Amino acid sequence: MTPLDDQQQATRTWFESLRDRICAEFESIERQAGSDARFAYIPWDRTEEDGTPGGGGVRGQMVGAVFEKVGVNVSTVGGRFSPEFAASIPGAEEDPRFFATGISLVAHMANPHVPAVHMNSRFLTTTRRWFGGGADLNPAVPNDEDTAAFHARLRAACAAHDPTFYPRFSKWAEEYFWLPHRQVARGVGGIFYDRLEDHFDEHFAFTRDVGEAFLDIFPQIVRKRLNQPFTAAERETLLDYRGRYVEFNLLYDRGTLFGFKTGGNIDAILMSLPPLARWS
Repeated sequence: MTPLDDQQQATRTWFESLRDRICAEFESIERQAGSDARFAYIPWDRTEEDGTPGGGGVRGQMVGAVFEKVGVNVSTVGGRFSPEFAASIPGAEEDPRFFATGISLVAHMANPHVPAVHMNSRFLTTTRRWFGGGADLNPAVPNDEDTAAFHARLRAACAAHDPTFYPRFSKWAEEYFWLPHRQVARGVGGIFYDRLEDHFDEHFAFTRDVGEAFLDIFPQIVRKRLNQPFTAAERETLLDYRGRYVEFNLLYDRGTLFGFKTGGNIDAILMSLPPLARWS
């Protein structure tokens, strides 16, 4: 992988610092629950088909009392897209060289009243450069108060940059996190954005604020619900709901596809899958 330029290095550094703070906060929640669970960090490297280095990343994963399984992955990769995949990526049609760095997080919770969550942000470079990402809440047992708080925090992060962002990106999330074969939403939404090109400083600032918003609101929701009693039937509902999550991530998720198409680490790509799920 070629040396990083200033923008590439700045985004990589940010994603890694966000990972560290998120993991520390999640470990703090585990300690609050009386658990000594900690993240295990597993580095991985990627090579191009010709054997040259293609970057890599670090997969952080924790199994605890509150977080039944949570993964936080930061990857920084580069190389060449396959001709078939390059045709679908802006700016790669004539020059297949690329660079990508980003953070991807999925948390599956032990208590059905604590919502699962997904968050990711990325910076991708071909002959063009852009940011993408978002966050969405995925409760097995929806709670209107939690849904409203999650959306309000993301709305505030968007409003600080562009009044059109939240209406556009929340609608995009509704459309993206949809299971066509079941005609149901994966969760209760959030925001999803992609291909924010040009204006690097402004879009990088927005991406940072999305990360900060997530780090602010999701731990609040977890702490509020982690000791809420639940029934055996609600636990079964959780396992059924996780089946939908699996279906979405394997059939439709762009990040999963990108990871497979660029020779990413299989365990890091599939860290989004829950430890237990059920199809009944």
